[in-house]
Amino acid sequence: MTELQRIMHVEDDPSIQQVAKIALEAVGGFTVHTCSSGQQALTDYQTFAPQLILLDVMMPGMDGPTTLQQLQQQYDLSQVPAVFMTAKVQSNEVASYKALGAADVVVKPFDPMTLSDQIRQIWSDFQQ
Repeated sequence: MTELQRIMHVEDDPSIQQVAKIALEAVGGFTVHTCSSGQQALTDYQTFAPQLILLDVMMPGMDGPTTLQQLQQQYDLSQVPAVFMTAKVQSNEVASYKALGAADVVVKPFDPMTLSDQIRQIWSDFQQ
């Protein structure tokens, strides 16, 4: 199994960007590229070449589901799991995210101390 190293985090809230980056880099040892919009994710995707995409659902302009659809149209994401981060986790909402191609959903607010373990588990499940 390939080791997860590069995560693209797409989030418009600077405080959440900071907490997630520290949680994933300092605690998890990952390399994190933060994008503050869906458009930036589309622009930076090819250069950064993420192994996993962590996407906020609610963002101004282009939301997470639209960003994922745009990325899927432009790039082959068959080996790149997309994970939504959201407080909207009713079972029908989670089902709709998965129908869009999301590998899983991380509930906000997330625990910075366990976020890396959650992401590793999702990566492991995706690789099988």
